[in-house]
Amino acid sequence: MSPPLDDAVHSAASSVPLDAIDVSDPQIYQDDTWYPYFARLRREDPVHYVRDSRYGPYWAVTKYKDIMQVEVNHQIYSSASELGGIQIEEQPKGMDRPSFIRMDPPKHDEQRKVVSPVVAPANLANMEGVIRERTIRVLESLPRGEVFDWVDKVSIELTTMMLATLFDYPWDDRRQLTYWSDVVICNVNAPDSPVHSEEERFAEITKMAEAMAKLFNERARMPPKFDLLSMLAHDPATQNMPVREFMGTLGLLIVGGNDTTRNTMTGSIMALNEYPAEYQKLRDDPSLIPGMVSEAIRYVTPVIHMRRTAKEDSELGGKTINKGDKVIIWYVSGNRDPDAIEEPDRLIIDRARPRQHLSFGFGIHRCVGNRLAELQLRILWEELLPRFPVIEVMGPPNRLYSNFIHGIRSLPVRIPA
Repeated sequence: MSPPLDDAVHSAASSVPLDAIDVSDPQIYQDDTWYPYFARLRREDPVHYVRDSRYGPYWAVTKYKDIMQVEVNHQIYSSASELGGIQIEEQPKGMDRPSFIRMDPPKHDEQRKVVSPVVAPANLANMEGVIRERTIRVLESLPRGEVFDWVDKVSIELTTMMLATLFDYPWDDRRQLTYWSDVVICNVNAPDSPVHSEEERFAEITKMAEAMAKLFNERARMPPKFDLLSMLAHDPATQNMPVREFMGTLGLLIVGGNDTTRNTMTGSIMALNEYPAEYQKLRDDPSLIPGMVSEAIRYVTPVIHMRRTAKEDSELGGKTINKGDKVIIWYVSGNRDPDAIEEPDRLIIDRARPRQHLSFGFGIHRCVGNRLAELQLRILWEELLPRFPVIEVMGPPNRLYSNFIHGIRSLPVRIPA
């Protein structure tokens, strides 16, 4: 996650013609070579027009202040599924899956309000005990003195348990939720992708919707409960969703409840190993854990970009955006903008304002579960530090081939015996 020191990478980024820079290539995220391209765009062309990419022409918005301008002006920069949704890659016609993150007000507000109570402060306080109990159980089961995959043993296990709780999903089948999350966000061109075509993706998400529909219908016949499916089943705004909207909403909730937390659980281990002085600072003063969690979420930036579509002509960073243009806000770049964040390429666990980052988005689409993500990560580190003051990273991560999710598929680590 730290800026690469390889001169060849910096040379490549500085030698390519400015108008040829295309930061939508998933390979630069899998190879972790994206830093110098964004650094150059922020310096030379912060609102950068890419005429030719595999996803068609788009605007790359790379500075914190310009990204914020797009986020708060949802009347101009739309997330609506019918205009293109939230990803640079278009959803195939007939296989689009609307959800409230792919909607503008008022429908966005009505549907978001349905699920918000599950992450309200009172409910988070109620969940803290069970999250802590599970975290302790997972940590106590880890092997000592041998290399194991942190992603599988810790990050996936903890986030899958949380998803099963949020949906009140059958406990023994909970890894299905992780699989479906991977299906929803994967790049179908990656060799290790769980599906390899949009048709195959749609078929698997259809299976997910069928499994969830059985539970949804059961909850509809029962008194309201405090799980996501029951909330959806009992609210007029969501109880009669069309099938593709049901698919999209479930996909959003599964990915939203999983990917940021999962990848920051892994990314925070990597980042602290890269900055041993910060790791030692944390061991010396565990009260820094909440700030470290926010700093890790910024540093990792689990969601790489969001897409908006201009509903009218507008001006952004001195450039004219035309109605219908695809506008991509690159969170990975905004979170490394030195005009907004001091020494942004460094992990600094005691920053003065660590939550002032873009990883959860901003405005009406700010991640509804951001406080739950922070809670899970805080508890993990509160229980991890006294048990295992050192987690050693033993090799490079296996990164996701994606320009949307900054994912880590596996990470070899060792707990000293």
